[in-house]
Amino acid sequence: MALTLTRRRIVVGGAALGAAPLLLRHGARAADLRQVRFGIGLKAMSAIVINTVIGEELGYNRAEGITLKPMALGTNSNVQVALDRGDIDIGIGVPSFQMPLLAKGEWQRDVNFYEYTYPYKWDVAVKPGSPLKTYADLKGKRIGVSDFGATDYPVTKSVLRSIGLDPEKDVQWIAVGNGVPAGVALERGSIDALAYYDAGFGQIEAAGMKLAYLPRPANLPMVGGQFLMAPRTLIAKDRALAVGVARAICKSSQFILASPQAGAQAFLKMYPETAPRGSTPEAAVAAIVQAIGRRIKLYTPPYAGAKMGSINPQEFVAEAKLDDLKVSDVGPLYTNALIDEINAFDSGAIQAAARAYKS
Repeated sequence: MALTLTRRRIVVGGAALGAAPLLLRHGARAADLRQVRFGIGLKAMSAIVINTVIGEELGYNRAEGITLKPMALGTNSNVQVALDRGDIDIGIGVPSFQMPLLAKGEWQRDVNFYEYTYPYKWDVAVKPGSPLKTYADLKGKRIGVSDFGATDYPVTKSVLRSIGLDPEKDVQWIAVGNGVPAGVALERGSIDALAYYDAGFGQIEAAGMKLAYLPRPANLPMVGGQFLMAPRTLIAKDRALAVGVARAICKSSQFILASPQAGAQAFLKMYPETAPRGSTPEAAVAAIVQAIGRRIKLYTPPYAGAKMGSINPQEFVAEAKLDDLKVSDVGPLYTNALIDEINAFDSGAIQAAARAYKS
């Protein structure tokens, strides 16, 4: 069933966000642009994917001859299934769901070609004043996660395993929902700790809830990057399309880094329903900026000399080791062949546009 929004339409589990009003605003006809079905592992639009969608508002998609049709499919595993079925053209890929397939020899038709968020983005939070001070203190406790189909669940299980806890026996896992409901569960004592991601914690803090973060274990592996993935056949037959989608996202990432406020304004212009209820325009922008504050630091690669979006295969190796998977070759998971073309634009002009942006 479709959920009608103020200016966008999103159908959870398979339909999409309408783009026609935006295209008319930019003076281009939809018939002139190629529609790209883009799968995201969310149940509803969220600022967590801000850099993948605001290229529509900023004209970066149009410059590539495309219009992006985001499709909220609920979970990352649903995105994988949709891509394999041909229901979407490009989707967000996460190693926690890809590595087991590779280990079983079932990863064949798809490839990651751009890393739009780098590791590491997860933490465990408790209420201020909690007696829990380290990850080891979580033994015997109730840990909340947003959803068992979300990446905070398998990643945190892997981290607990790395410090000697049995994530299946030593803790109790409880699904508490996304955003503010997750914070409320912690605040009310329904859970002892919350395992969540950076932008999700930002949403909770933007709602006025106080959190205390457990210190991350030493030598935390660089795992959990998020990628654009597509069928190998698309990369081979329509390279320009894959490059165009990633280039628009790369430009959007640099736009947000130059001015988080401008990025938030563009996002809210597209998705006004994501603003906190009853907030002023200024307060809504501030809430989005706080929500994405930690995430935008992960747009750029943490590797010296690496270009934005380039993929370090050691992340996959570390993920396999953390998950105790036998993987002899991570090569089938990724390609860096498009990165130079994706980054072929004037980043200075993008940054200047962000600083001058008026919504």
